[in-house]
Amino acid sequence: MSTARLQKWFPWALSPIICNGPMIGAASPAMATEVTKAGGIGFLSCVFDVNPDSAQLTKLEAELVEAKTLLGGSDAGAGAAAGPLRVGVSFITGHSSIGHFSSTALPIIVKHRPAAVWLFAPAASPDQRGPHGAVISALRKSLPAGAGPRVFVQVGNVGAAREAVRDGADVVVCQGIDAGGHQFRRGAGVVSLVPEVRRMLDEEDEFSSSDVGLLAAGGIVDDKGVAAVTMLEAEGVVMGTRFTVAEESVYPDHRKQLILHTVDGGSSTLKSPFHDQLNSNALWGPLYDGRAIAGPIHEKFLSGTSLDECRKSLKEDYSAEESVRMINTWAGTGVGLVRKAQPAGEIVREVREGAKAHMRKIAGHL
Repeated sequence: MSTARLQKWFPWALSPIICNGPMIGAASPAMATEVTKAGGIGFLSCVFDVNPDSAQLTKLEAELVEAKTLLGGSDAGAGAAAGPLRVGVSFITGHSSIGHFSSTALPIIVKHRPAAVWLFAPAASPDQRGPHGAVISALRKSLPAGAGPRVFVQVGNVGAAREAVRDGADVVVCQGIDAGGHQFRRGAGVVSLVPEVRRMLDEEDEFSSSDVGLLAAGGIVDDKGVAAVTMLEAEGVVMGTRFTVAEESVYPDHRKQLILHTVDGGSSTLKSPFHDQLNSNALWGPLYDGRAIAGPIHEKFLSGTSLDECRKSLKEDYSAEESVRMINTWAGTGVGLVRKAQPAGEIVREVREGAKAHMRKIAGHL
């Protein structure tokens, strides 16, 4: 395992490479740029609506402009020879509008030239092939060879990783089931997922000429977690829960406080489609569920109360404020290790240097 390929593509990044997850409602231009300045790879918040009149695309363009300003205005100039803007953007590709990507989202990417584009959660299709191949092909054709963004594809099992590489992904983000937020229903933990995807990339003839990076995600919140997945041959990590409480996070304060005071993530969080079913959220199809901190309404559901009864209870038994606070605080099983709010750049530096110290310590015991 070597981080050389990622450091070639992202020359400001330091090993082990740390990225913030592109979390809706938490990631911000300030977070992404501070992660980048600290030697990580920063990502802006996900977009899912790419319709021609999408307010999300208007917001994305504004955030790219803000990111350039926060990075000092030196990133991404005119012409193909100029360097990329040192942040990434992200798209949830299961939304019905994804067919508009080339006409609506792609021009924004070509104009602002983010260094990376992250794709996740294509809808299930009868032939089991999603839109990522077409999206990646459009990205490749949008700028001269070598000048376009590197494409990250988030996966939760080996089959999805194989499809991602066939579609042309530069980086597969292997998200284990300990992750907070949305993920594959039929996934694996990083301890088995990362090595099996690594073996697929290294040993299967189909991928012998592929140059694909591998990042680990899911339950990784500190330096020990980073050191552990580095030994599994991940080239870097993506952290979500840890960054939700960063000073630059736009997660509401009540959600930050809940994360900081929650322990025992295995029992205090719930991985289930229930979170979205409760809100009648149709964005996430049958391939995906999510992990969030559980509250009284989740306990009712787990004790046998029906979905309809839970929906009714949420409206009738709690105030509007209580209902909002009780649901959709997305967090992974590592939440019990998240104990303090910090600047995003400090998180990156602390975790990276701590991971290297742990790896040196382990090597010294051998």
